[in-house]
Order: sequence, then C-alpha cells, then structure tokens
Amino acid sequence: MSDLSRYDPVWRSAETYMRARKNDVHIPLSFDWCQRLLAVHPDADADICSLAILLHDIGWHSIDQTDIIEQGFRSDNFLTSDVRYLHESEGVRLGTEVLKQTGWSQNVIDAVCEIIDGHDTRPDPHHLNDCIVRDSDKLWRYDVPGIAIASDWFGHTPHQYAAHLDKSLDKLETDVGRQMAVEVLAASRKSLKLHVL
Repeated sequence: MSDLSRYDPVWRSAETYMRARKNDVHIPLSFDWCQRLLAVHPDADADICSLAILLHDIGWHSIDQTDIIEQGFRSDNFLTSDVRYLHESEGVRLGTEVLKQTGWSQNVIDAVCEIIDGHDTRPDPHHLNDCIVRDSDKLWRYDVPGIAIASDWFGHTPHQYAAHLDKSLDKLETDVGRQMAVEVLAASRKSLKLHVL
C-alpha cells in the first residue's frame, strides 16, 4: 500500500467541514474501506478515489443539522431531497477550495469533483473510480460504528437497520464490495447481539 501521509494536508484542511452529521467518524471509516477496495482494484486511481472519499460529504457542513436528518434521511423522498443535491454541490465547492489550497492539479480536482457531484443522487456510476468511492461510502455502514450512527440518522433500531442493509446489498457496485458487506454485517450482527435484540 502506498504512503497515505500525502493526504494529511487535505485531512487537516477539510477537518472543520467534517463536524456535521458525524462525518468525522463516517469519512475516516469510509477512507479505510476505500483503501481495502483499492488493494483489490489495481486499475483504479488511488489518488482520485482517496481524495474523493475524503471530501465526498464535507458539503453537509453547509446545511442545517435538523434539515440534514429530516430531509436527507427521514423524508419520503430522502434520496432525491434538495439537501442531497445541495450537499453534493457544496462538496464540490468546498472540495475544490481544499484541493487548491493543498496543491493538487486541476486535472485531479476535476476528476475528484466529478465523482463528488452525484455520488448520492446519480443512478449509475461513471467508471471504476466512481464505483470504488460509492462502495466505500456505503461499506462503513455494515460495521458496528456505521450501524450505530446510521440507525440514528434513519430513526431505526440497530436490528431494523441491519435488516435494511440486507436489502441494500444490490446497491453496492462491486462484487468485492458486496462480499465484504456480507461478511462484515454477519460479524456486526453477532457483536450487537441482533439475534436477540
């Protein structure tokens, strides 16, 4: 695996934007999943994927926390709510600033922002890098911390949310991602005693 310290300036520059919606937990965990997926997808661009997952949700910083939960997670049309589109466009804006401040080229900025813009709302991925980021964004939810946090976002118990995750396996883009999700969810169910709770 390559030296990940080259991303440290980006982490530091984006840190203030990670305080909304538990993104200071979600983003590092998703970044770790991204590195696991990159290890089995050598054709993907590690810089583009790593930077995109690091910055993909910083746009939530620009949105009121109540609106995030009520419109972005608990409304009937939460996947197409205005706040979903807004967090993507704000992610592009803030991500562009962060990447410029930390010295990344315009080609990298364009490629990263193309993934961020639509990572939740675009029906289909554009390419392998997009698939890696989309799967990384979802895989963290199958682990114990993800179940704990995301079940609150959606107003579910951990048991209810785990059942939702079972039905969401087909939303993962890669075969490896789906296999990882199945294995991690089984371990999480055991750890959280979901067979009785």
